Order: sequence, then C-alpha cells, then structure tokens
Amino acid sequence: MQRAESGPAERIRRRRRLVGIGVAVLVLVLLGVVVAVAVTLSLRGNTRTFKETFVARCEDFNGTDCEKIWGLFEEAYVGRDPCKVPVAAYGPLIAAAPFPPKCNQRIFWSKTKAVVHDFTKKRKCFETVEDTLLGSVLDGQTWCGKEGSNETFATGCPGWTDCETSAVRSFWNGASAAFADAACGDVTVMLNGAVATPFYNKSVFATIEVPRFRSPRVRSLNVVLVTKKNSVTNCENESLKDLQRKLDGGITYSCKAVPEAQINDCIPDPEKGCPVCW
Repeated sequence: MQRAESGPAERIRRRRRLVGIGVAVLVLVLLGVVVAVAVTLSLRGNTRTFKETFVARCEDFNGTDCEKIWGLFEEAYVGRDPCKVPVAAYGPLIAAAPFPPKCNQRIFWSKTKAVVHDFTKKRKCFETVEDTLLGSVLDGQTWCGKEGSNETFATGCPGWTDCETSAVRSFWNGASAAFADAACGDVTVMLNGAVATPFYNKSVFATIEVPRFRSPRVRSLNVVLVTKKNSVTNCENESLKDLQRKLDGGITYSCKAVPEAQINDCIPDPEKGCPVCW
C-alpha cells in the first residue's frame, strides 16, 4: 500500500521540480532580455545626451550652424576603429569652425587647467582653446565610433593613453595645432610650479603647440609659473630652460612665478588689467 501511494506522490514532486526549473529558466531569460534592453537604451541615451550637450554648447556661439558642425564632427570617427582615427579626419570640422587670429590674447596651459579656465571664464582678456567653439563643445567629453556602426558612443571608448590616434586624442591634437597656428603677438602660458617638471617634453604644449610658435608672427612667450605655498619649482627650473631653447629664434622669453592665490584674488576684480594679475 505504501508503494502504491509513493508512485503518484513522486510523479507530483517531479512535475513540481520541472515546473520550478522552467520558471527559473524563464526568469533568467527575461532578466537577460531586460539587461540587454537596458544596456542598449543606456548607450542610446548616452549618445543622445552627448549630442544634446554638443548642440547646446554650440548654440552659445551665435550664428553657428550647429547641425552642420555636428555632421562634420561625426564624419571624422563614426564607423571607424576607435583607436584608428587620424588627426586629418578632423580637418573638415576645424576648417568649418576655424580659430581666428587673436594677437596678444592666446593663453596656453599645461597641468593648470582649473586655474586658467577659472581665469578666462571671468576675465575675457585671454582665451584658451577650450574657450573657442570647438574646444567648448568638446571640453571634458568622451566619444568614439565602432567599426560597422553608424552611431556615436559616449562610453566604452579608449582613454587618452590607450592609443595615440583615438577619436578624442586626435581631435585635441588637431585643435591644439590649429589654435597654436593662430597665435600671434605676445603669447602666454600657465605652467604648474607645484611639480618638478613644469615643462614636460611629452605634453601637448611641448610636442604640438610650441613648435608652431613662429617669429615674427609670435613676438614673445610669457610663462606664468603658478606656484603654491610649498612649490618646488621656480623660473630657473631646467625644464623651463629647455622650453627657452626650443623656441623659434626671434621669440623673446620671460618667466614669472606667481602664487595661485594672487591670481584667484585678481579674478573677481575687473578694475585690474589682466597683466597686473601677474
């Protein structure tokens, strides 16, 4: 009698196990679908957000055809290996939004981004590449394309040091070159006096911008060495002597160590001319 009762009971238990396994498999499949959809929407959302940011920043520059600029921008990298975007690919974009010469108003920087941008944001006597149309729309942004895709990706892209011709690195190299080519008269650079080597020979400033300062178009290079309380560097630093040696003949050189606090105190005072800040 016991065996007769155990047969149906066992079958019921098996059916329940099978149903449980089926439900578990279904749940896992559904979770996989949800995750895949979420990732896809996230990527598309990032792309949309990236374009919206690009266009919104672009529209701050009145009279600019921002859809045209966006189209030329995408043509440079969309559908390409994210590590194989040559600098020349951004040529049409830079030609459509060139850097007009502004004599005595160009300021460059290396490892002083925060202080120099705080300065130029509030004092309009100097301009960095990030204050221009193209520099402004792409400052702080990450982007790339993928082979076989016509989309712009804002995540999963190579970092600055991952490859020499990434979409981001090639843009900034090309923009920096064009910006330096447009420099004229007296040129200023803010370098970091809190590091041992303020003029780093592998920086964008050293490898791309300095070689484009040509006399007589550029008359002088004025180094503002931004120092802090415990700075280890002064204007006699060997790397700065190297900078002086690399300048094109005919360009005069000067260097002044200026406390960061002095620059910050000067920023909100419109009565002070910019050169007075250092």
